[in-house]
Amino acid sequence: MSNFKIIAKDGTARAGVLKTLHGEIETPVYMPVGTQGTVKALTPDDLKELGAQIILGNTYHLNLRPTSELIKKMGGLHKFMGWDGPILTDSGGFQAFSLGAMIEHGIKKVSQVSSVRSQEKNSVIPHLMRNPGEDKSGSQIKSGMTNVKVRKSGKVYDTKNKTIHRHVTVELKPEASKNGLVKITEEGVQFKSHLDGAVHMLTPERSIEIQLNLGVDIVLVLDELISPLHSKSYVAQSLERTHRWELRSLKYYKTRVKKNRENRGMIFGILQGVDDKTIRQLEARWIAKQDFDGVSIGGSFGTSPLWSAPDLMDPRLRGDDVEWASTKSIEQTMGWITPLLPESWPRHALGIGEVVDFFLCIEKGVDMFDCVSPTRRARNGSLYISPKTGGKIKNKFVLNIGNAEFSLDPKPIDPECECYTCKNFTRSYLRHLFMAKELLFFRLASIHNLYFMVNLVKSIRQSIIDKKFKKLKKMWLG
Repeated sequence: MSNFKIIAKDGTARAGVLKTLHGEIETPVYMPVGTQGTVKALTPDDLKELGAQIILGNTYHLNLRPTSELIKKMGGLHKFMGWDGPILTDSGGFQAFSLGAMIEHGIKKVSQVSSVRSQEKNSVIPHLMRNPGEDKSGSQIKSGMTNVKVRKSGKVYDTKNKTIHRHVTVELKPEASKNGLVKITEEGVQFKSHLDGAVHMLTPERSIEIQLNLGVDIVLVLDELISPLHSKSYVAQSLERTHRWELRSLKYYKTRVKKNRENRGMIFGILQGVDDKTIRQLEARWIAKQDFDGVSIGGSFGTSPLWSAPDLMDPRLRGDDVEWASTKSIEQTMGWITPLLPESWPRHALGIGEVVDFFLCIEKGVDMFDCVSPTRRARNGSLYISPKTGGKIKNKFVLNIGNAEFSLDPKPIDPECECYTCKNFTRSYLRHLFMAKELLFFRLASIHNLYFMVNLVKSIRQSIIDKKFKKLKKMWLG
């Protein structure tokens, strides 16, 4: 019996209800991120007041500090942090990336990249050329990527900066993560703690054990997040290994939970992959056959020439300012895979949660989102605004409260917003707090940004029920 029920559809966009041990969740839903057992600067009461239904915690971080065993002794994560709503925990797979390939390759999960030619036939390896300089044959490229050896050099015109840069042909071994803090093996992920350097082994079984110790509502299997810079051979190996990890996670979960899974929480599989239709669809077909309660969609959404783009060294493309449209990759990926997933499964987009992403993914049938952007943006003075207040795709629906233009502005952040911050404080006051680095700013800004995103998704849900999704999408995205 599925814990997820679809109550309305508008095209392939879905509105549903997901039953958990700690209450029902109305989907589509955005989950605030509480990595270490807290959503930064906010209390559980704040979260309830702004409309949050479920939050996300992190297996890796909570087990390092204060440890899952301590939290279990304190009655579980809900009691420990004073939150009585549902909780989903990431398995630690993202940390295998952020402490490994992300450091080694000098990239982020979604990135824009420059390029250098690969040794692989008819392909180009994306590369963050921070300071290309005049590299000579045999030297190491001074950049965000290590383990790269120059074979020969040439010139390429950078239209954005109106300068001539060197481009290079390289030999790349991205899977050798010598400078990272992790080691990937068949057994699992060996971490070197970023806190004290202690070595920890996170196996599929240990990841599930930690999450069960935490007592959360939805646990995720252990996976390896793939970098867009990984070679095709490494990606193939990684996907097969992740399959084995997922099945080990599921087996351990079933052994521990045993009977009455509907009353003992849920386990989601993770759909990995890169910006490649064949790979993504093969992964979707594989995971759809497994005995999971839902699926989290992860992997690389940064478009990479290694997988899908044309050869950027083609003379016909020289001089063009190539932009890597990660949003387009997200939309395209969801369109490839959601038709292949079980209709009865809730679908969670891992780490995705910007305004444009909500509309594009929900339109493809995605139900759940999480992202650190609202609170991270808040701390940096970047506050969300609606289209009526000037929010648009070009400015990413945000204003920068640090701008001098707001020093005498008596308006709230967004006159359309009903959050506590907008009801009680002006842009002028918020700018003062931000410039003075007052702690109150972090709280007020976080309340606004999370309220904005949580309730935007709620409005999208209502538009699906009312059969007005396309109208709302047009109002926001044009």
